[in-house]
Amino acid sequence: MTANANESATLLRGAGIGQGVAVGPVLRMSAPLPEPSDQPSTRTPDEEKARVQEAVAAVAADLRRRASTVQGTAADVLEAQSMMAEDSTLADDVASRIDSGRTAERAVFEGFAVFRDMLKELGGYMGERAGDLDDVSQRVVAALEGKPAPGVPDSDTPYVLVAHDLAPADTALLDLTKVLGLVTKEGGPTSHTAILAREKSIVAIVGADDADRLSDGDEVIVDAASGTVTVSPTDEQRADAQRRIEERAAALAGGVEPGALADGTAIPLLANLGSAEGAEAAIAAGAEGVGLFRTEFLFLDQRMAPTVEQQREQYLALLRAFSGGRKVVVRVLDAGADKPLEFLNDAHEDNPALGLRGLRSLRANEDILREQLTALAEADAQTDADLWVMAPMVSTVEETRYFTELGREYGLKTVGVMVEVPSAALLADRILPLADFASIGTNDLTQYTLAADRLLGSVAGFQDPWHPAVLRLIGEVGAAGAATGKPVGICGEAAADPLLAVVLVGLGATTLSMSPAALADVRLSLKRYTLGQARSLAETALAADGAAEAREAVRAAADRFTSQDRNEAPE
Repeated sequence: MTANANESATLLRGAGIGQGVAVGPVLRMSAPLPEPSDQPSTRTPDEEKARVQEAVAAVAADLRRRASTVQGTAADVLEAQSMMAEDSTLADDVASRIDSGRTAERAVFEGFAVFRDMLKELGGYMGERAGDLDDVSQRVVAALEGKPAPGVPDSDTPYVLVAHDLAPADTALLDLTKVLGLVTKEGGPTSHTAILAREKSIVAIVGADDADRLSDGDEVIVDAASGTVTVSPTDEQRADAQRRIEERAAALAGGVEPGALADGTAIPLLANLGSAEGAEAAIAAGAEGVGLFRTEFLFLDQRMAPTVEQQREQYLALLRAFSGGRKVVVRVLDAGADKPLEFLNDAHEDNPALGLRGLRSLRANEDILREQLTALAEADAQTDADLWVMAPMVSTVEETRYFTELGREYGLKTVGVMVEVPSAALLADRILPLADFASIGTNDLTQYTLAADRLLGSVAGFQDPWHPAVLRLIGEVGAAGAATGKPVGICGEAAADPLLAVVLVGLGATTLSMSPAALADVRLSLKRYTLGQARSLAETALAADGAAEAREAVRAAADRFTSQDRNEAPE
């Protein structure tokens, strides 16, 4: 795709990851391997099965080797892929196809495709994993054919990588001295491509439907903040992008400062953590504390609940990492829906998202809740971190009273609730007088407000926290917090969206908690706006009819604010 200097630039749209900007020439990923022939095998079934076993073992070993060279999410994803390759159910399916006369290549292609389609039908998080399975299939087929697996192109000069989608094994090992940015046709904000791009601070646009129109050599501007790819940019557009790149680099190089708006209003930026092991990296990224510590990791895959002693040791490790009075908000066990536990709530429910989950489940098994509160109180007594404890899925005033009174019975100083259900948001003016704080889980609040299962791909388009209905509920909680003098935090994925984070502050959020990888961009975004401007942007979002309209209207208003500030800046 080329254009002369007088032609207007072409614009592609997708979901931006972070706030970065990149400018450079396109290089496309190599094409996938062609579909293997369906001609009958000329080998014996045992010979074909041996070939599959050898190829699968080689691919799994390579994925584990790659996992050993990286850390964090990337390592977890690669380890998961290696287990996909060696999945026994898949192996049985492939073997049965070989027994019916298929070649090893064809059996792998067909068998993996069936399981991929099953994941796609599940949608949501599981649907996002379908691409991971495709990658494993391609790697096994390539090994069988004695060919290199499709992957990232080699280049001596920096480039913008364009792909149909990017496999975790490739994303995890990208050469960041060469890859300026990333554009994919597939994927969404929760795909592994997006998660790993955010973790590695890669400028990325995912889900760009027209990405196939890009050709090797096309010059593009990848603007994650606006979710756009500008093809064949004008000199003026190129200069503006370069200015923004330099401004962002200078701001991020200025050291890690506490979160604050342009007028000095403090907005502490906290980390979402799933175990104490992530504490060091979160602190290095500038986390001022923990806004959501998920305790489920202690309970998952257990036949019995962990003891008070086992829990206490884990809580101690976390609290000691944030000594010196730094805030640590711990959510008690949130089991149910997508994470049932054998000793708590493994009974079948037709609609578990609306069933016995969160605090409801704990009340039905109060001994488990009491043991968790005991362990937290004992750990708190041995450290000087500022421990806050909250209950998940609170929906009534009565539930609030129950949990806060129980927490105080154990001597916990700061006891609050999560607002994930519309009823809790609408009753915030009655809930917050009883609780010490509220923390809004935007993922579930969006799910329940728009009646869209967050794990169901067919309604994924409704899972957007920019929707004015969701924002109005957040505003209700913010107003109640201001009226009662109680803190209101955000701990859902919405807080990691740099521009939406400003809107959330405008709606009354006093702290924001997110993946540590998102902290830098959110910190930079907050510094661009005053509290008055944040409130104005919130009003703009609330006035829109839908999520897309709210996002675009706020972007336009935000651009006016930043342009005005540049024009008013002294020479």
